[in-house]
Amino acid sequence: MYLIIRCPGCRTFSYVDRYQQWKLCPRCGEAINVRQAPAYLEVEDYSVAEQIIRQLERFLDSTKKKDLSADEIAALRQQYADWIRSRI
Repeated sequence: MYLIIRCPGCRTFSYVDRYQQWKLCPRCGEAINVRQAPAYLEVEDYSVAEQIIRQLERFLDSTKKKDLSADEIAALRQQYADWIRSRI
């Protein structure tokens, strides 16, 4: 399982193993404490995490928003859960 997190410094999305404690930001080099970083979603596979990160970045760029609202995060989690259920 992987967590999709966001760097508190440069606001870049990234993913980490859910048991990982630290992550070095690929963009700015900040050492991210995974437990303190906001977790947007937990996914099964790293390739799915990469796709979701690209979609999140496109969404924020197209809407010119700085971050997702609590409602948008809840909707993202619900859409992912629905997608997982539909695969079974």
